[in-house]
Amino acid sequence: METFRPAFVDRPRPLLSYGVSFPEAVSRHVVDTFNAKRVYMICSGSLSKNTDALDRIAQTLQRVKVEIVGKRIGMKSHTLWSEVLEITADARDCEADLILTLGGGTLTDGAKVISFALANNAKTFEDLETLCMGPNQEPPSATNPHPSVVPIVSIPTTLSAGEYSNFAGATNDHTHRKHSFQAPLRGPQLIVLDPDLVASTTPESVWLSTGVRAVDHCVETLCAIKGTTEDSDELAFRALAHLVPGLVRCRYDPKGEDLDARLTCQLGSVDAMAACTSGRVQLGASHGIGHQLGPLGVGHGETSCILLPAVCKFNAKHNANNDRQARVRDFLLNQSIVSQVAESRGLKKESADLGDVLDALFRELGMPRSLSDFGIGRDKLDDLATNSLKDRWCVSNPVSLKEKEQVLEILEMVV
Repeated sequence: METFRPAFVDRPRPLLSYGVSFPEAVSRHVVDTFNAKRVYMICSGSLSKNTDALDRIAQTLQRVKVEIVGKRIGMKSHTLWSEVLEITADARDCEADLILTLGGGTLTDGAKVISFALANNAKTFEDLETLCMGPNQEPPSATNPHPSVVPIVSIPTTLSAGEYSNFAGATNDHTHRKHSFQAPLRGPQLIVLDPDLVASTTPESVWLSTGVRAVDHCVETLCAIKGTTEDSDELAFRALAHLVPGLVRCRYDPKGEDLDARLTCQLGSVDAMAACTSGRVQLGASHGIGHQLGPLGVGHGETSCILLPAVCKFNAKHNANNDRQARVRDFLLNQSIVSQVAESRGLKKESADLGDVLDALFRELGMPRSLSDFGIGRDKLDDLATNSLKDRWCVSNPVSLKEKEQVLEILEMVV
């Protein structure tokens, strides 16, 4: 039986569907919820080549007389402007009235910017430049940009949870800098969850690392010193209570038989995004530096695996949010599965800080923990630090990062 509801209790959109197969949910809502007839499909390259997922969607849409008028197979990581513009032109020529994504966060961010670009007739890098946030997070230079119109339906195969926000990051190919696009950009209006799909198609490393990204949403929300509320804290703790045990269960389920663990992680990622997008929560440097680490070849989730424990330690060293960090540490250690991980890894609970607990957990999940895992050496740190200072989440970090040396101190901990 399908569960069909708003993803967040305080907002009518996005909508969430789970409990039925993804082709059934898509065909039902493309017609009944969006009254669409001309769908543009953006599908992961690996899903297209290695599974029948795309064919299943096409066959189901055909039965309800909906046409796939255009198709893009695969996008490079970190949502390149060049590819965004290519797909925008194609979708415009096809007169698509809905964009459907099947895959990870790059495709979702791409669809968000594409729909925004369609609404504003953006055709060039210069056009996109007017629609993104400025270098110091000032509003777009375009005068009264139009909100996104063409709706997006997403079938995510990772846990990054970007599907739930009206925010996108995309990388200028010319400068290799990642830029933010925000309201009046609109995110997906419907997200379809199918644990059977991800169990059979998503590589374990991608699933677990993007799950850590969702954990990062929770931790930086709970450790923030600006914009948090009782509601955001409650959501973040609830998300952690789902995500952490769910991820460990998935780690030790190599055959993908524990579908409940995967759905638990998916629903946890929804609450994680609800927490960090409610109110005016100001996230921190794990997100901020991670945005700029991405274009160097580090995946969305892997940036959190590397940076989050170090950022927590940096903030604790400077006495910025120690009380909030201690509360999160205690909550995690009170989870039996985390306590077992800590004990098995020889962690002394009485002296461990939040960074230590997260480090133990991420190592238990088999996640990368340093830049050297990606061939990034000290020769890259200076430019990385310079670009990070332009990111809003570095500025709003509990210790506001205003000097390059501050970012370098964090990077030295993970190089």
